[in-house]
Amino acid sequence: MKVLKFGGTSMANADTVKRVADIVNAESVNRFVVVSAPGKRDKQDTKVTDMLYALYEYRRTHDDCTPAFEPVVNRFSEIADKLELFRIDGFDLKGELEKIKYAVDGGADRDYVASRGEYLSAYMFAHLLNRPFADAKEIIRFDASGNFDEKTTFELCAKKLDAKAGAVIPGFYGGMPNGAVKTFSRGGSDVTGAIIAGATGASVYENWTDVDGFLSGDPKVVDGPRVIDVITYRELRELSYMGAAVLHPESIFPVRKRDIPIRIRNTFNPGAKGTLIVPTEQVLSGKIKREELPLTGIAGKKDFLSVQIEKSMMNNEKGFARKVLSVLEEFGLSLEHMPSGIDTLSVVIDKHGVERAQIDGMLKKLNESVSPDRMEVIDNIALIAVVGHGMNRRKGMMSAITGALYEADVNIRMIDQGSSELNIIIAVENCDYEKAIRALHGLDL
Repeated sequence: MKVLKFGGTSMANADTVKRVADIVNAESVNRFVVVSAPGKRDKQDTKVTDMLYALYEYRRTHDDCTPAFEPVVNRFSEIADKLELFRIDGFDLKGELEKIKYAVDGGADRDYVASRGEYLSAYMFAHLLNRPFADAKEIIRFDASGNFDEKTTFELCAKKLDAKAGAVIPGFYGGMPNGAVKTFSRGGSDVTGAIIAGATGASVYENWTDVDGFLSGDPKVVDGPRVIDVITYRELRELSYMGAAVLHPESIFPVRKRDIPIRIRNTFNPGAKGTLIVPTEQVLSGKIKREELPLTGIAGKKDFLSVQIEKSMMNNEKGFARKVLSVLEEFGLSLEHMPSGIDTLSVVIDKHGVERAQIDGMLKKLNESVSPDRMEVIDNIALIAVVGHGMNRRKGMMSAITGALYEADVNIRMIDQGSSELNIIIAVENCDYEKAIRALHGLDL
C-alpha cells in the first residue's frame, strides 16, 4: 500500500490535476493521496496559499473580504469547471466557498485561512477520484502547546482511515485539541504525507513534484547535476537543511523510525525512476546497493553570521560553552555550527528572520558573560555542505575539497567536519558562494 503526495505545481490547473488522477489510478496500491493547494501556473502567477495570506491581511482592515476572496473563487471555479466536477452528485464548491467566506468575514485566524487552499484542493480531487475525503483537522492533531501529537494522530488515523476505500487528505494542517486549525510551516504538505504513511504502515511514501528526483547540486548554479538514485535519510537531512529544497526537512521523521522508504517522483515525467530515500543502515550494511560515490550531494545557503571568540585558557574554564549557548538562547538565536579550538570558539548563526537588535544584544551580552580577549564578527558568509557516507573511506578528500576551492580562487573562512564524517561544512563569503558550489560539484573523485 502506497501513500502519494502531490505538490502545488502538480495541482496548479485542470490539466495537471488530470495527470495526477492518471498517476493515482494507474496502480491499485495507491490508496491514500495527500495534496497541496494549487501552485503557480507560470512564473508570473500567484500561489493560492499566497492569495489566502493576502486575503487574511485584507480582512483585518476591511469589513467584507469579497474583493480579496474573488481571485481564490475564480481559481478553484476554473479548475472545477474544466474537470467537469459540477456534474458530479454531491459536489458543492459554491457551498464550500460560502462557508469559507463566512468564516473569514467572521474573523477566522490566519492558520484557518491559509489552510483552505489544501482543503479545497483535496475536496475537489476526492470527487474527481470518487474516493472519501478525510479532513486533516480530524485526523492530524497537535497538543495544546502546538506540537505535533503523534500518539493521538496515529490512533485517529487507525480509526478513521480505511485502506480498502482509500482517501484524499489535505496537506499542510491539522487540528488543535479545541478544534482550531493549526498549520505546519510552508511546505508542510510533505510532512502530512509522511505522517499518513507512518500512521497507515505504507510500503512506500511517494512524493510527487516537478523534478526527476533529488539532484546532486542546485541546477540554478551548476550545469547538469545528476539525479541521485539512492540517498539515505541522514544524507537527505543534511542536504535538505542546507537548502536542497525538494523535500521538507521535517518530513523524514514520521517514516524514518518505521523504515518506510520515500521515493521522489516527477508528475510531469512519471516514467523517470526518481530518487529512493532509505534507512541509513540499509545502505551501510549493503542490504540496498547503490553506486559507490564518495560525494552524494552538495548544497548550501547564504547569509550566515559567525562570531569568533578568543580567550586564553578557555579550555580550563568550566561551563564556557554553556554560557555562550545560554546567551544565544536568551536572544532567540539558533546555533548552526560551533567549531572550537583550545582557546577559540566560533558560533555560526542563521540571519534569516533575525532582527539586528537581537544580534547587537547577543554581542553585548557575550562580552559581559564570557569576557573574551577578542571577539570578531564575520558577516555575510555562506555555508556549503559536502555530504556523503563514502567520504570517510576516501583518502585525500579534504585535500581535494580545499584544492578545488583554491583553484577557483575561493577563500575558505571556516571548515567544520561532522563527528560522523558524513558531512563537511565550508564557510565562504556570500559573493563566492556560486563559484564555490560549481568548483565542488566538479570534483573528480
